[in-house]
Amino acid sequence: MDTNRRDFLKGTAWMGAAAALSGCMTAAKVCGSGTMSGFAAAPIRKVRTGFIGLGMRGPGAVHRFASIPGTEITALCDLYPERVQAQQKWLADNGKAKAPHEFSGEEGWKAMCELDLDLVYIATPWALHTPMALYAMEHGKHVAIEVPSAMTLEECWALVETAERTRRHCMQLENCCYGEVEMLTLNLARNGKFGELVHGEGAYIHDLRDLNYFDPAQGGYQGYWRLKWNNEHFGNPYPTHGLLPIMQAMNVNRGDRMDYLTCVSSKQIGMDAYAKIKFGEDSWQAKLHPRCGDMSTTVIRTVQGRTIMVQHDVTSARPYSRINLLSGTQGILSDYPLRLTFADKPGDGAHSWFDGAKTEEIREQYKHPLWKAAGELAQKVGGHGGMDFLMDLRLCYCLQNGLPLDMDVYDLATSCSICELSERSATNRGNSIDVPDFTRGAWETAAPLGIVTVDLNKLGAMDVTTDNSALNV
Repeated sequence: MDTNRRDFLKGTAWMGAAAALSGCMTAAKVCGSGTMSGFAAAPIRKVRTGFIGLGMRGPGAVHRFASIPGTEITALCDLYPERVQAQQKWLADNGKAKAPHEFSGEEGWKAMCELDLDLVYIATPWALHTPMALYAMEHGKHVAIEVPSAMTLEECWALVETAERTRRHCMQLENCCYGEVEMLTLNLARNGKFGELVHGEGAYIHDLRDLNYFDPAQGGYQGYWRLKWNNEHFGNPYPTHGLLPIMQAMNVNRGDRMDYLTCVSSKQIGMDAYAKIKFGEDSWQAKLHPRCGDMSTTVIRTVQGRTIMVQHDVTSARPYSRINLLSGTQGILSDYPLRLTFADKPGDGAHSWFDGAKTEEIREQYKHPLWKAAGELAQKVGGHGGMDFLMDLRLCYCLQNGLPLDMDVYDLATSCSICELSERSATNRGNSIDVPDFTRGAWETAAPLGIVTVDLNKLGAMDVTTDNSALNV
């Protein structure tokens, strides 16, 4: 399809409706009905789930939930009815006799949120995340939202206030917190192998030029929503993949909190060069000149004096990397490729990386218990090497057993606040910007995330043996 520049800038009616809804959100920073730190809802024996957004990420989530005992795929929703029907067919073909309710069209998601559900799983374009989550919580549903779950400080506060008032879980679906190496890093930190943590580095370095410009009619981003954001904004619009695993290891919002940040962005040249070569100098794509720089670097300082660097680059010819570096007084781990080293005892130096054999020995010795319990199963089910499944499995396990979630609404708001705060800093010569305390002081007493796992015998109403035979994989 030959989409012109005017069509690109117009946007879709669905996104416009969401923007209108988001405009109703309050900016007041008032305390709700109590902190969500450590919050646990009543156990849900069978988690009835509705899915909104069945384009790129949604179908995988549907397929993963179909493998988890104690869950029911109750409803499916997308702007386009044919996407709903495609997932209905997949469920029927894979032995799911009970057909979910179907919703579609611009207002279908509202009707779905009004259904009798426990959890709403949102996998839509960024601009729709917060409006849908707010509506779902107002109708008594827990929500799980793809990343980033909010794009502005106003949206971050609205999610915090609504979760506190409605007493509903509001979790960001940050799958990278469940990556095998990220969970290994957390386990090493909890076992004191790094000593006192001082610095972390994370990133989203992923060449997305093809996807940004790919025609929506042929499978690209609906309405060019990601390209539109890059066209209009600066700073780091996608910080959570590299950031949230570091936040967990450093106990951000659970003993420490972000204090302030500074951000600088390079010029934008990669997307212009790509568009000229791919579409020609006279094309609307070549004349667009997106604003988002090729490389954005944000440095955050915490109240306890730790630093975190977060980078964003989706336009350079570089191999994929999230960096995933954690450094302390006694050791360091750096990913892509995985390297690590530790001092034998406090005060000793560590001047070279461990060799491959030693690294693999430590990797196996300190494998996170969640990966030990369900890693093999996760790799069978899939989703970015299994981390997507472990994320969904832990979410359902916590809901079924009345446990606090691994990531709460404050983790969501803090990590997503970097979108607006980095843009503010980058457009003001890297001036430092304060990071809000979304916990309103609860970070000082909140318990850090422990080394969590799952007991497969406590999934739903089924007796699930440790050989996983009752799970549909």
